[in-house]
Amino acid sequence: MGDSHEGRGALVQSVDRAVTILELLARNGEAGITEIAGELGVHKSTASRLVSVLETRGLVEQLGDRGKYAIGFGVVRLAGAATSRMDLAQLGRPFCESLARELGETVNLAIRDDDVAININQVRGTASVTAHNWVGQRTPLHATSSGKVLLAYADEGERHELLTSPLERYTPRTVTEPDRLRKDLEFILRRGFAACFEELEVGLNAAAVPVHAEDGTVVAALSSSGPSYRFSRKRVPEVVDTMLAAVEELSGQLGYRGA
Repeated sequence: MGDSHEGRGALVQSVDRAVTILELLARNGEAGITEIAGELGVHKSTASRLVSVLETRGLVEQLGDRGKYAIGFGVVRLAGAATSRMDLAQLGRPFCESLARELGETVNLAIRDDDVAININQVRGTASVTAHNWVGQRTPLHATSSGKVLLAYADEGERHELLTSPLERYTPRTVTEPDRLRKDLEFILRRGFAACFEELEVGLNAAAVPVHAEDGTVVAALSSSGPSYRFSRKRVPEVVDTMLAAVEELSGQLGYRGA
């Protein structure tokens, strides 16, 4: 047990030192191994090993043969991914607010992160009776309308990976059979929206539509949800039509000009 704790402690220390190196380079622009070692309070060989790992991952790069290091383009790539999410959340906010007012229901904007959907925006409608905050929540792709949209428009390899993994059951209505889920996804691609009826929570229904980027890829899903007694199957077409009009404009702001 002691060895395990010591190992975790050493790992945390290494991560902390790696972050310190990145902060030093961000602050000073460039630094050599001696300067980095001094900042960390470690031997130069330890600093060199840490820098080597960061260099391998593209997070730092060596400046010619001067022995100096600077922030690498790997950091730019990570920052770009974070910035695009923040831009999408900011851009999507007015659409969520407008739809929540018009539909009276909770509206969410979600993106995919590997095998889950993450809600980056939420606005509760005037008729909403729940105070549940979904922002930042990781929800299953197979049991939510947003998740099904994001999964349906993912590439074939990613869909296959999820469809061959065990699917957790959340309610009696959760689709856990791969063949049935595959048919659901094909249906979503044909009709351009997804609907879930009490698949994540008993008494909660939802519908979602895709948000397209300039190159046509689906980068997010816009959804509306409400209690099953009010958000009925009969109401779904009306809700979907309203959301499709909104995402056409949102996708247009992202540069999408249609298929």
